[in-house]
Amino acid sequence: MRVVVIHNEPVLPPDHPEYASEAEAVETAEHITRTLRTSGLESECLGIGRDLRRFVHRLQEEPPDVVFNLFEGFAHQGESEAVVAGLLEWFAIPFTGSPSLTLSLCRDKPRAKAMMVGFGIPTPPFLTVEKLPCPGWTHGWPAIVKPGTQDASVGISHANVVSDDTALAARVAMLLDRYGPPVLVEQYIEGREFNVAVLADPVPRVLPVSEILFQPRNENFWQIVTYEAKWHAESADDLATRPQCPAEVDADLAARLESVALQAFERFGCRQYARCDFRVTRTGQPLLLEVNPNPDIHPLAGFANALRAARIPYERFVTQLVTSLRH
Repeated sequence: MRVVVIHNEPVLPPDHPEYASEAEAVETAEHITRTLRTSGLESECLGIGRDLRRFVHRLQEEPPDVVFNLFEGFAHQGESEAVVAGLLEWFAIPFTGSPSLTLSLCRDKPRAKAMMVGFGIPTPPFLTVEKLPCPGWTHGWPAIVKPGTQDASVGISHANVVSDDTALAARVAMLLDRYGPPVLVEQYIEGREFNVAVLADPVPRVLPVSEILFQPRNENFWQIVTYEAKWHAESADDLATRPQCPAEVDADLAARLESVALQAFERFGCRQYARCDFRVTRTGQPLLLEVNPNPDIHPLAGFANALRAARIPYERFVTQLVTSLRH
């Protein structure tokens, strides 16, 4: 079996503040390639740049048996994540992870939120902004403002949490200018935050739950995972948002998180693995923030932590994603 591990080549300059999220994709791909080789599978890395002709030519001339899909889309072109998966489907090449439709639906945060409401999945109240002026917010303060099609906490800082209409309008305008529409405005939920990894091997099951343990530094610190917290190791935000896996949760809350995560995994058409992010209200109500069908699976990232807590060797996880796709 010949496996090609695909990833997005960094398109931002190394001094760009959001370069770190792109660079890690390369490191993850290289690590997984080595892991597959150690398991006896022929594998190689293939970076994908903005010119897809090279990739299409490769699929036509040297189609692999399986593609290990780590492609996350280009900066400011979130839709490209689903486009690459769609090309693999077009060429009938098996690939790990979720299908293109799932990637497309989940990448568009406002659309995904609307689908949660339709499915009856509990989620915080929200508003979608496509253009200025910003509509009025009627769901109570504070609110959090997010780029609608970015992931990996790109565009998220403490300034994204706002407490009045003036601050809301200013932040929406900034995000529209920097990342384009849509912008998601969501009610900020005071409470605990959990990441729930789901693994289908082949039946979907929830891995041990992880909690972000917030340790506020000052009055300007909001309990959110900012870009700095996720990508700048040992930064103040990183030190103040440490994960704990397995989390300390009672049986009732664990069961409710599991139920919603499995429902979301199925409803959004996820395949093989995914991660669901939650806030839990002070009354114990889990609210689904988003479904990530292409989560970071770097060996030091949160999904790998959940695998370790479940006593699933990382090498076995990586290899089974590929071998389960054998015809």
